[in-house]
Amino acid sequence: MVTQTILLTHAQTDEDLHQILDLQRKNLKTNISEQAKREQGFVTVSHEWEQLQLMQSLTPQVVAKAEGKVVAYALAMLPQMGTLIPDLQPMFEIIDEVEREGRYLRDYRYYVMGQICVDEQYRGQGLFDALYKKHRELYSADYELLVTEISTSNYRSQRAHERVGFRTIYTHIDHVDEWNIVAWDLR
Repeated sequence: MVTQTILLTHAQTDEDLHQILDLQRKNLKTNISEQAKREQGFVTVSHEWEQLQLMQSLTPQVVAKAEGKVVAYALAMLPQMGTLIPDLQPMFEIIDEVEREGRYLRDYRYYVMGQICVDEQYRGQGLFDALYKKHRELYSADYELLVTEISTSNYRSQRAHERVGFRTIYTHIDHVDEWNIVAWDLR
């Protein structure tokens, strides 16, 4: 466990974006052991540089930095970005048809958590919760809900999302995995 000052902010430079991609690669489902997947969780999607630049140009990407280095991130995607990443297209298509409290998600003002990741050395220090708190600060004035999907085999991520207040509203299977679509009320 590392104990040092952590700054919660948003990505501001190309170097921040490169560090996000480096951290993403380190934690990709295809790059870690089965034991690490079970115990530590994983990320599924690998973003391209151009995709991350576009995401950053449209909305702030929340990061946690220690000594100037990105040690955690929480990527936001607006619904209109649904065609940006082929592996995420099924999720965006399904989200619009999912109901929550008698309303289709498409009728809410929502955005999507594109991915959240905390460097292994910084886990257990509350960064996951802090990243979501920062999202609420940045986005609650403009959005009602934050929606994402979690692999049903990613138990650590599911538990962490439930801890901050996400609730599963739909489960589906696509060409990649089985997923829980979860929503968090930002109000």
